[in-house]
Amino acid sequence: MKPFDVVVVGGGPAGSAAAIGCAQRGLHVALIERHDFPRFRPGESLHPGIEPVLQQLGVAGQLCAQDALRFNGYWVQWNEPLRFNGFGSDDKGPWQGFQIPRETLDTTLLQHAAALGVMVRQPCRALAVLSEKNRVTGVRTDSGPLHAAYVIDASGASAWLHRQLGLTVRRCSPRLIARYGYVRGCPLAYQHAPHLSAGPAGWTWIARVQAQLTHWTHLAFEAPNLGHPTVPEPLQHLPTQGAIHGADVTWRISTAAAGGGYFVVGDAASQLDPASSHGVLKALMTGMQAAQAVYDCLGQPSVQTSAQRQYKQWLGDWFEKDMAQLRRFYRLHPDPPRWLAADD
Repeated sequence: MKPFDVVVVGGGPAGSAAAIGCAQRGLHVALIERHDFPRFRPGESLHPGIEPVLQQLGVAGQLCAQDALRFNGYWVQWNEPLRFNGFGSDDKGPWQGFQIPRETLDTTLLQHAAALGVMVRQPCRALAVLSEKNRVTGVRTDSGPLHAAYVIDASGASAWLHRQLGLTVRRCSPRLIARYGYVRGCPLAYQHAPHLSAGPAGWTWIARVQAQLTHWTHLAFEAPNLGHPTVPEPLQHLPTQGAIHGADVTWRISTAAAGGGYFVVGDAASQLDPASSHGVLKALMTGMQAAQAVYDCLGQPSVQTSAQRQYKQWLGDWFEKDMAQLRRFYRLHPDPPRWLAADD
């Protein structure tokens, strides 16, 4: 088979954004995703700043035209009485966030990538990295090898390429587990805007994500009791929708997010817990940035080293800025995490 310009591992927002960005630039792209869609993922609450990014990717019309719930901000009860944090406004009116089901976002992005000519293999599992002379040259999959000038790893928290290449990750917090789930219905207090509230050694986020569906996330700053997850008290009178899940949201960043023949994007590259509020936006932006870097490297091979360095610097700067902001926010918590003191 003729080699691809790029093989993308992972079909979530980061991987689809990378594939779309590459295809928009005329590159020959393959994307592999191990799961059938729709698949279960949280992350429905999206900041207004995501709309121009969706426009760049060519999917804003599809996603924003749908009957997505909109909200002007969110309620916060942290170190003071309950207050409303608005997103701001301009001469067109208040800026609004979106509640877009993740299965809708993921499917729309992946279908758009395919419409642009990306060869999508799904379900398809990455088995091993292909390399030659200390450079990544493709992916061996359960449906055969895919050779490429570049591989973009968008495998999420599983960090497939890191495990394959033995790359290191810098961890900046103890192990953190976010528990999350859904209930049917929605109390009146949560119908118009999400709520973020401090609790004993942690926080809880509650948001109505569909007409009769409410999402909640709880994070404990210290080691959580994984054996007995419970629905937040304000929602306990409502029937649950599906099981309660957990996700590792330990603060971490790759020390080698770009190298010979590869770039790493999304949660595979860096991650903070959901209170940073940038998860999906970061996924899309890192995918788009990696697509531009790959295009530059293919067009002018002499810039490869500088493109890798610039991508790692950009990723690291964003991570450090968000982490510093999150540390400041957590220090205002009535019961701040003890592990923050180690960094003072």
